[in-house]
Amino acid sequence: MNAHAENTHFNTHSTTLLDHPADADRLKAALRTLGGGVSIITAGEGEARTGATVTSATALSVEPARMLVSLNRSSSTWPVVERYGHFGINIVGAEHETIANQFAGRGGLRGPDRYRGAEWTTALSGAPLLIDAVAAIDCTVEEAIERHSHVIVIGKVLAIRLGTGHSLLYQDGRYHAVSR
Repeated sequence: MNAHAENTHFNTHSTTLLDHPADADRLKAALRTLGGGVSIITAGEGEARTGATVTSATALSVEPARMLVSLNRSSSTWPVVERYGHFGINIVGAEHETIANQFAGRGGLRGPDRYRGAEWTTALSGAPLLIDAVAAIDCTVEEAIERHSHVIVIGKVLAIRLGTGHSLLYQDGRYHAVSR
């Protein structure tokens, strides 16, 4: 088969696979198939504390130590991160499913009420960190890039605390425990 015939075959096959327009619902359906590690992003102090459950926390680089998190600009979390200039990334395990649901907004808890039922400490930056997290990463905001409905926050890592356990994953609308 010549190169042109191979390309024609490939393009025909690709068109068949990609026969739906790119819209928000299709993109959400596609992304639900991708499992992600569950983290609770925390920010603020006192009665101004808030946070969100995300699967979008990831490393940008290890040298220098920088993290990325994507936050909805209309959430209660982004304005607090912006105001205080800090955030904690709390990587959670299966035993944290209830608190992950609270920070995801389930049960209607908002702001500092989301912190109920767990023990917290204050990091160097001022961000609240979950004491028994699988890992907790203290960050200050280095840069925020606003795009569309979200802001990509680049965090300068100030400190890291390693706990024990295995990460909680989220896929297809459900939590999944990781075990070895």
